[in-house]
Amino acid sequence: MTNRERQLLQLLQANPLISQQELADSLSISRSAVATHLTNLTAKGAIKGRGYILNERRYSVVIGGANMDILGTPNQALTPGSSTPGTVSYSPGGVGRNIAENLARLGEDCYLIAPVGDDHSGRQLTELSSLAGIDTSQMVTIPGHATSSYLSLVDEQGEMQQAIADMAILDAFGPDYLRKQLGLLARAELLVLDTNLKNSTLECLFDQLPEQRFFVDCVSSAKAPKIQPFLSRIHTLKPNLAEAAAISGIHLDSENLSEPALKELAGWFHQQGVERLFISLGSEGLYYSHLNGEAFRCQQTSQTVINSNGAGDALMAALCHGWLQQMSARQTCRFALAAASLALASQSTINPEMSRLNVKQLLSESN
Repeated sequence: MTNRERQLLQLLQANPLISQQELADSLSISRSAVATHLTNLTAKGAIKGRGYILNERRYSVVIGGANMDILGTPNQALTPGSSTPGTVSYSPGGVGRNIAENLARLGEDCYLIAPVGDDHSGRQLTELSSLAGIDTSQMVTIPGHATSSYLSLVDEQGEMQQAIADMAILDAFGPDYLRKQLGLLARAELLVLDTNLKNSTLECLFDQLPEQRFFVDCVSSAKAPKIQPFLSRIHTLKPNLAEAAAISGIHLDSENLSEPALKELAGWFHQQGVERLFISLGSEGLYYSHLNGEAFRCQQTSQTVINSNGAGDALMAALCHGWLQQMSARQTCRFALAAASLALASQSTINPEMSRLNVKQLLSESN
């Protein structure tokens, strides 16, 4: 489906009785062009009757950071204070954008709403994201700002050592950019947020969408506390131990994680109103806890680590996919850990082999 066809569907969803001329005026195209697009949409099955009756389209929306990633990978151990032979690669990135691409690769229909600058990087980022299967028709271009960039350096084991994030454009991405999209957001099956968003944007979304299911990725221990005032509105939260501690003030020893300690930590979040909590334990797996009392720990399978940058984003996307596919909590955890393992095994932040079939194949092999 083309971006123009997606724009037409959004207008039809808002007003199924809108005229062809009104559609043409809204999109600044000719009425004959509208008629052609409508014919194509009917042939594709998106429109199924008179009055532009639409087939139900189930989709998710991700709102968050999108940037160009610059990754340095050494061929040997890093030498402090000196250059090290290796490779430098460029790819689209950002927590929100990466979650959206992983969702698309897992077969989910997903919009991305993220700010980009009116520059070459912004246009390249949008184009590459669209080619990866993300619906980029709602991306926000903010003139006068540079598109975000993220520079990271990993060691010879693929573990990140240093990173610099230039994401000033997110400070300009305020509530006004989202108010016209509230109808689209309200109809989504779920809404994924990352904590790169500023407080006023988060507040607007939670206030204006009282019935929506919010899935939240905490991004980092520095940014995670932003979500604390909104915990009662969160359906699914995915922190790691450092992020959970930054939000709750409860610090656990990662070298000696007991079930009672994890249960106490999860209990704090449930007292604040979080329905589902998935605590990432790194190589130790995932701890799941539900407001209804269900809780368990799921161990990570053996894994090859080439680049650890994208594992958390793949895991978050897989958690969303599990809910959309009505998997049980245990099935969701196993699927998410397998997706994270697949991400770890790729030089790229997003494994080009990421797919529902390949994740299931990895699960089958681990069994």
